[in-house]
Amino acid sequence: MNDENLRQMIASYANRELEQRKTWYSRAANAYNQSRPHYPPSLIAQVIEIAQLSSTSSILEVGCGPGTATVAFAPLVGPMVGVEPNPDFTHLAKQNCQAYPNVTIHNTSFEEWPVTQAVFDAVLAATSFHWIPGEVGYPKAAQTLKENGRLILLWNKELQPSYEVYQRLAVVYQHHAPSLDRYEDNPTQEKTLQDLGNMMVESGHFGNMVSGHVSTETTYTTLEYLTLLTTYSPYLELETSARQRLFAALQTLIEEEFDGKLELSYISAFHIAQKA
Repeated sequence: MNDENLRQMIASYANRELEQRKTWYSRAANAYNQSRPHYPPSLIAQVIEIAQLSSTSSILEVGCGPGTATVAFAPLVGPMVGVEPNPDFTHLAKQNCQAYPNVTIHNTSFEEWPVTQAVFDAVLAATSFHWIPGEVGYPKAAQTLKENGRLILLWNKELQPSYEVYQRLAVVYQHHAPSLDRYEDNPTQEKTLQDLGNMMVESGHFGNMVSGHVSTETTYTTLEYLTLLTTYSPYLELETSARQRLFAALQTLIEEEFDGKLELSYISAFHIAQKA
């Protein structure tokens, strides 16, 4: 994906009506909570060190979802405030964070959340900042940060099988949903991640950016993999009967040719930049 296509894709998310963004994942909230991968501990450790976070650091998390990243940071930092526009995600996040009294979750969008000037040591957004218009997200994040505070963007790229396995799956996609037949190799995904970091610096509100990434391999059963797919936006946009036909064909293929499981890999990345 080139830089222009990436910017167009982000604009397509951020330019949706706010009310639509608030409920976009509602029908997939439980599936998202169950199947989306967590951020590797080694990545979290790097972020804590580079961002100079401690047990007293205050964190604002933007678009915390079901608390996927929240539960990784909560034991290591001070007070965390999460803002999440989706009511279903908010409910799940509160459940998942019950063990952490330092975490407070608010069901509101970052756009609507009233900013208290310069009170947080860091603003964290885990695979969520692309849903906020850049002209709103970057300045508002900077506004709420203390002097020299940091914006931390985390990303989990889509889980993918090997190219050889993809080629078998592609036959199904070409028959049932050609628009979803897409494969990105590691260099392509790394370039996308680099471009996402560049956008943060280009905003003019942040500088001294540090980036890093790690790769993780995992195994999903057929059901786990199909559940995961239901959480990705292109599949949410797919007409219901078309998605059912696609999933039935994928299930048959995975069960018959791959013994009911797929070896997958994904890249997790961070961008950390200081308030300018």
